[in-house]
Order: sequence, then C-alpha cells, then structure tokens
Amino acid sequence: MKLNFLGTGAGVPSKERNVSSIVLDLLQEQGNNWMFDCGESTQHQILSTNIRPRKIEKIFITHLHGDHIYGLPGFLSSRSFQNGETNLTIYGPKGIKEFVETSLNVSGTRLTYQLIFIELFEGLIIDNNHFRVFAKKLEHGVESFGFRIEEKSKPGQLQSNKLKEVGIQPGPIYQQIKENEQVQLENGQVIYRKDFIGKEKPGRIVCIMGDTRYIPDLQAFVKEADVLIHEATFERNQEKLAHDYFHSTTEQAAKLARNSNVNRLILTHISSRYQKESSQLLLDEAQKVFPDTTIAYDFYETEIPAK
Repeated sequence: MKLNFLGTGAGVPSKERNVSSIVLDLLQEQGNNWMFDCGESTQHQILSTNIRPRKIEKIFITHLHGDHIYGLPGFLSSRSFQNGETNLTIYGPKGIKEFVETSLNVSGTRLTYQLIFIELFEGLIIDNNHFRVFAKKLEHGVESFGFRIEEKSKPGQLQSNKLKEVGIQPGPIYQQIKENEQVQLENGQVIYRKDFIGKEKPGRIVCIMGDTRYIPDLQAFVKEADVLIHEATFERNQEKLAHDYFHSTTEQAAKLARNSNVNRLILTHISSRYQKESSQLLLDEAQKVFPDTTIAYDFYETEIPAK
C-alpha cells in the first residue's frame, strides 16, 4: 500500500504545488488504484509518475469546489484513450454526476468504459474482500467528506510445525487448511484451521480528510489510523482566517492527530502564500504538537508498511 500525492496546493495552482489529488496504490492488495480528488491538471501530474490511469477504478471526491474536481473531465477522457476498459466508480457529493455528465456531453466525449456514480452519505460506503471504507461529513462551505479506509485483517501464518506433529506433511493440503475453517482428511480426521494458524495480521488504516474547519469530534473517526492526511491551509496564527474560510491550521491538524492516537500525520492543501522556506515554518508548528508530521509536496510518495 502506497500513497502518491499528485497535487498538494489549495485553491489555485502555484509554481510549487498543483491543486488537490492523491492516489492510493492498492496494486499489491487488489490489483488497482483509488484516487481521492482530481483537481485541474491531475492528468498532467500523472505523466511524471508510474501511475497507469486504466488501473484507477475508483475516484472519491471530497467536495465539489473546483480545485478538487476540474481535472475530472480530462482524466476520464484520457483514461479512455489509454486502454481503460474496466468500469470506474465515482463517489462524491450530490451534483458530481451532473458535473461529469454535462462536461462529457457538451464536449462530445464518449468513453470506452462505464461510469458508475454513487452519491456520498455518512457511514459504510464500501465493504469488499479487502477493505471497508467509511465516509464522514466535515465542516466546509459546501458539503465535504472525509474517508476512513480500513484494510481487513489477514489470516495468520500457517504453523507447519504443528501440522507435522500430528502427522500432516507439506503439500496441497496445507493450502486447503489455510483457506477453509475445517478440512476432512482421507482418513476421516477433521482438521480445524483455528488450531494450526497464528494470530491474525491486523490491517492498515488510512484517513483522508477533505477541506474542513477543525473538528475535535473527528477523533473517533480517525482514531488509531496508521496515516492521517489532513488539510493545513494556514499557519497557526491564522486561526480566525482559517475558521472564516472553513479551513484548518497546522496546529489544529496536529492536535487532532495527537488526540486521536494516530501513527503519522501528513499535511496537504497548503495555501499558495506559503512557498519554499515558509513551508518549513508550517512543519515546525505542527511538529511541536505532533512530532511524526510530514508536509506533502507534489509527487511525494510514501509506503504504508504491513503490520
């Protein structure tokens, strides 16, 4: 599991930062990728990475402000040209379907794959073999959501030494035991998986927040995440400005991370007023509250190791 930050700026592109887009690389886990927001020029940013658009099968839109959605029509069209044939699901607030379909219809764009739209709501929005995804309303000028992605626990290691002790030698039977709760041997003996397998391996948790004011009550939603990605549009002494514009400061994001017992905090959605050296100021502010903080930059990649 890996995070790729394609755009880390707020509002408008700057020389250092494009507008919002993140890709969660799940190729090893389930053979595809998920995108979170698709700001203007996201498809251009992808050209500087190893990301293949046809491998992106879900797009989650946190909210409908332009710096989070204006890249969608271009990306969807390019995915068609680049052999994208698998269906693509877009999760977003009410209005996302109208925006995308109008853009494609007016431009005469025909896709080689089917688009599926799912209007966001609070609660469990995905439950598949590998992941559960929960959505939570945030506090912004328009309806905005955060996401909690939970990887499901994996079975523990098969304890071959115990199997050998009861006379079961290595072979295809080992895989059968690992995949089934119980297996009957040729001699009629029934083997129960729980007796020959180690502790489950807990899954990883990633929380990605859309634009929002500081909400202390989010602690329960992001609790014990391996990685929390949170906006930090302004520095700590601009708390009133952040509140007025429905955003958060570095210090506020760090407080949420500290109080929620998360492992790592990654700040993004940085105002264009902060360039080069001033980014270090933002990082210092956050690290005073929560030391394990990073400020993302365009093309920043980070692995989320298995537990």
